[in-house]
Amino acid sequence: MRRRTLLLAAPAVLPLPALAAPRRPAPGLRRLAIRHAATGARFAGSWHDGRTADPAAMAELSEVLADTRTGAVLPFDPAAIEVLWEVARRAGLAGDITILSGYRTPQTNYAVHGAGDSQHLRAGAVDVMLAPERLPGFAEQAILLGRGGVGIYTARNFVHVDSGPVRRWGDVPGELASLPVAGGKPRSRLDLTFDPLASMAEAWGKTRIK
Repeated sequence: MRRRTLLLAAPAVLPLPALAAPRRPAPGLRRLAIRHAATGARFAGSWHDGRTADPAAMAELSEVLADTRTGAVLPFDPAAIEVLWEVARRAGLAGDITILSGYRTPQTNYAVHGAGDSQHLRAGAVDVMLAPERLPGFAEQAILLGRGGVGIYTARNFVHVDSGPVRRWGDVPGELASLPVAGGKPRSRLDLTFDPLASMAEAWGKTRIK
């Protein structure tokens, strides 16, 4: 008896339905409201779409953060605005953020006794004026963020933040002074035998062109 061989047809391969790529949530607009204490200039609105800084908004911010003596404008570093925005967000600041100093020309920097390598010279730093009760929280968040420089001046109610190398100086609380700093040691109060920003407010009043 012959064996009968059964040929089973191979099942047809049906294409699988294409899987939709998971949707990424749309990045939120980053908003900022700042006011320059010396000039009264103000910016309020979105400056970043969640992916990149808005060029028109950055141009406005650069105008607001212009040199106070001459009005000179230098395009501000978006990374410095990012640091300011992030620290303010973490610290829960609402309303206008008061800025004491943004971009400084070499002449203005010299007049206010700024450091020769100040980040203000490249439009990469802001000095933020804060109420005494808000300053510790803002300073703490600036240090914990771990980006750029942080200078704390409790006697003058302001905190310096910038987008330069990570470092800190001034009235740093003891529990934060021990945090590691990339690229070197933090400067202590003993390193500030000459405080480069000590007479900033007075110098502005004397040197600002009317």
